[in-house]
Amino acid sequence: MTGAAAFDAVAPVYDRLTVHPLGRWLRGRVHERLADAFPAGSRVLELGCGTGEDAAWLAHRRVRVTALDSSPGMLEEARRKVEAAGVQQLVTLCRLDLDRLPEAAFGALSGGALFDGAFSNFGALNCVGDRRRLGVALADAVRPGGRLILVLMARVCLFETLFHLLRARPRVATRRWRDGRAAHTGGDAHLRVDYPSPRRLTGELGPAFERIDCRGLGVVLPPTDLRRLVDRYPRLFARLEPIDRRLSRWPGAGLVADHYVLELRRR
Repeated sequence: MTGAAAFDAVAPVYDRLTVHPLGRWLRGRVHERLADAFPAGSRVLELGCGTGEDAAWLAHRRVRVTALDSSPGMLEEARRKVEAAGVQQLVTLCRLDLDRLPEAAFGALSGGALFDGAFSNFGALNCVGDRRRLGVALADAVRPGGRLILVLMARVCLFETLFHLLRARPRVATRRWRDGRAAHTGGDAHLRVDYPSPRRLTGELGPAFERIDCRGLGVVLPPTDLRRLVDRYPRLFARLEPIDRRLSRWPGAGLVADHYVLELRRR
């Protein structure tokens, strides 16, 4: 199944995580990084916008967002969301497959002007096969000093590994350890993904970008596909959330969390 088809299949129900406590905790922390990187008046590029949750949030802060996705289903959900929020004047939705970037792909979207930065949330770049080509395109599209905020699934999620090992499921516990495996995106949809480390991702995006920060996201909280644990033990995980927030800043936290938040600056 192609990436677009896989996400088309789950677009109508994708926002179930958005309203879940776990989703709100994690997305809220990403929003803190986005708010710091992109003040009002910024023009930013979103890579893999999904249902438009982050684009709409930024637009409420008077940030102009050019939001890209390969899935028509996701883009339709995003269109409804930004129109319902009344921010359609600040959000431009475009269908574009990041694995099939044409020459000067992003420059054409902005009329040749440079973006103040770019971001990608919750694993969209795990599904991109040629991140080196993406890095070249971003280097051409982002102004010097502009920032990238990239949220990817980590290769080793300590919570997930321990949870499944304790249940004698070694194949599930180690499923992220090998690139190219099919990941479940929801429903009956699966998609090929890999799990670059922050160091590897920085190298793939090229010398035009320097790393300035990396944080874990979900160190002692369950991954999103185990969010039922939060429903079962809400008080426990409500107490763990601020601990997770503090642990996220520790060196190496991004290597053992569900996701990591990598921040880069255009040289």
